[in-house]
Amino acid sequence: MTALRAIIFYLGYSLALVLVSCIVTPIALLTPPKTRAWLILRYNWFVLLWLRITCGVRYEIEGAEHIPQNGETVVILANHQSEWETLYLQLVTQPMSTVLKQELLKIPFFGWGMKALQPIPVDRSKPAAAMKQLLKEGKQRLDEGFSVLAFPEGARTEPGTRGDHKKGGAMLATKSGKAILPVAHNAGEHWTSSPLKKKAGTIRVCFGPLIQTEGRHVNDVHAEVTEWLEAQVDRLSDLPPVRVEEKKAEATEKSAD
Repeated sequence: MTALRAIIFYLGYSLALVLVSCIVTPIALLTPPKTRAWLILRYNWFVLLWLRITCGVRYEIEGAEHIPQNGETVVILANHQSEWETLYLQLVTQPMSTVLKQELLKIPFFGWGMKALQPIPVDRSKPAAAMKQLLKEGKQRLDEGFSVLAFPEGARTEPGTRGDHKKGGAMLATKSGKAILPVAHNAGEHWTSSPLKKKAGTIRVCFGPLIQTEGRHVNDVHAEVTEWLEAQVDRLSDLPPVRVEEKKAEATEKSAD
């Protein structure tokens, strides 16, 4: 039954994606950035609602009072476990530019809509170049009135694991003098890495107090963000934290046996 629900979900997900990409996006391109984002991101709202209807996955929010409401631009840094948070977090404030791997823009339909939202596509195979691009284009987006969304872990991590947090987001915020809005969640426990397994229940999302960066060293800012994210992810999850490197070592030991 779980697999059937997931199949029904993806049918609606795919149909809506085609309609938004072919009809809404061309119209949205004629509008200002904030209006364009509002139009295209109706798709995200639909997916979250459709997920609830078909798979019983809801969400609840803590700390919503920390989200800037006065047009203030911020750098949003969150843990990365699934596709769910990439959909939800784009709705937090508008307009927003998301840091993503450049290959995503080549995906038919999906890439068209994403490109219209003016993301920051980076080549993960070239870390040094990706960092320079993030700092350059991220600063441009912030100056243009966009907030910037980034995932310090880079790639998705399975619930109960931790990847290394990169400094790019903290560096962008520090160099720009912008505050960081940290966000923790347990989305991967419900939107799992298995396409046909969407676990009914409630995703918990926690927004932390803004972390000010002006006049601070990037290492201090990065350490504060990392500490907050890891502590909150542990709190929101029932799974014991295990670093990615430790998990790989365990897998190697089992294969050796």
